Parts: sequence; structure tokens; C-alpha cells
Amino acid sequence: MFVIFILGTAGSGKSLLTSTLVSWYAEKGSYAISVNLDPGPLELPYVPDVDVRNYIDIQNIMATYHLGPNGALILASDLIATKIEKLQDDIDEFRPDYVIVDTPGQIELFAYRSSGPFIVQNLSCENRALLFLFDTLLVSTPINFVSMALLSTSVQLRLKLSQIPVLTKRDLVGKGINRIMEWASSSAILEESIREEEEGSQYLLSSKILRELISLGFEQDLIPISSITREGLVVLSATLANILRGGEEIND
Repeated sequence: MFVIFILGTAGSGKSLLTSTLVSWYAEKGSYAISVNLDPGPLELPYVPDVDVRNYIDIQNIMATYHLGPNGALILASDLIATKIEKLQDDIDEFRPDYVIVDTPGQIELFAYRSSGPFIVQNLSCENRALLFLFDTLLVSTPINFVSMALLSTSVQLRLKLSQIPVLTKRDLVGKGINRIMEWASSSAILEESIREEEEGSQYLLSSKILRELISLGFEQDLIPISSITREGLVVLSATLANILRGGEEIND
């Protein structure tokens, strides 16, 4: 069993990609299930096979601890770690090849609270990987691209997993995706784009962050995908197979 965690900022397409990957693997002859670790949403674009909301109720937390929605979400994120044995049992009952884990919409609740790293490291499996989603609509400026690159590096530091950077919503930006891919493949082009669009302290700060990331070995080999048209899923699944199984796909 291999576990794929999907992380990204709110609205980056985590839930939709979760649903798409489950269908994709099924069509390729593998058995994949979805796991929802977000206790907050009232609705999801898929029916989770394993759902943390079966064990953690936001409304009950609000009433019991006299908390508002934000406070309840923070407490709920901490409580997820206490349910890991139940979640593991639920997952194991399916005996899946792949487990696609949809993490909370607020990335900080998973990556920067103690429960997220605990679940990542203690969920029993043969191997695991992390998809970090770059929302195309958010990284359409060089400053935003550098900011998201810094966030992805921070998440990798926290979760200590092999991380695949994925550019989502490629179907929504047309030729604009070419510019983003240029930034991902060339730090020189990215820095020049920052120079053209920013000045003063904004340029100095962003360019210095970029150079520091590069000195630490930062690379963003982005895989552009669309969960709607399924463009890029062949490359993404091959990359996952390389990390999880040394290049071998699971087939019946």
C-alpha cells in the first residue's frame, strides 16, 4: 500500500485532484481509495472511502468547548492525530494499492500543527509521497511564484517527504502557463521577471529569497496538470511510480 498526500493552499484543487487520481488509478487497473482528513467541509466533490468527519464533529467541538469556527478547526486538527488508529483500521479494511489523502483546506492546520507530521510519519504503508499544489491562478506573477516556492520548501522541511510540485488548473490559463513554466525551469528568467515588475524593497527581498532557495538546492520541476481534462496525469503518475515503486506501476 502506497500513500499519496495532497497539500496546497485553499482552493488549489486538492479535493478535485483526489477524486481524479482515484478514478485514474482505477482505470489503469489499480485499486485506490480516498481519505478525507479535513473535518471542516460540509460537502466534497467526491464521497470519501475513509472520512475523519466520522470521528471528529466541528459543530460538537464548537458547542462543547465554546469555540468559534476557527478555534474549532484548530482543535479539530490537533484531535486528528488521536484518531490515527481508527483511520488506519478503516484504510486497511479496503486493502488498497494506493491511498490518496486529501488534507485540510487551510494548509497551516496540517503542515504546521503537530498532528500533520505525526500522521504523515506514522500512517503505516510501504512508501509515501507528497504532492504540493501550485495554483496556476495564484502563481501568475513572479512575486507570488517565489512566495509559493518558499511555502513548498517550508512544507517539505516540516513533513520530511519526497515532494512533487504540481501546477494545477492548466486548462484555465491558456498560453499563460508557458511563462510560469519558464520561471520554474530558469531562476535567471524568474529573477529578470521580478526585476521587470518590482522595484526597491520588494525586488530586493524576493530576489534574495530566490537566491537563498537556489543555494539550498531548490528546484521546481513543475508538472502542469488539469483535473478536468486530465492533461499531465500520465507524467504525474509516472513520477509517483518512480518515487513509490522505483518506476513500476501496479497492475492487476
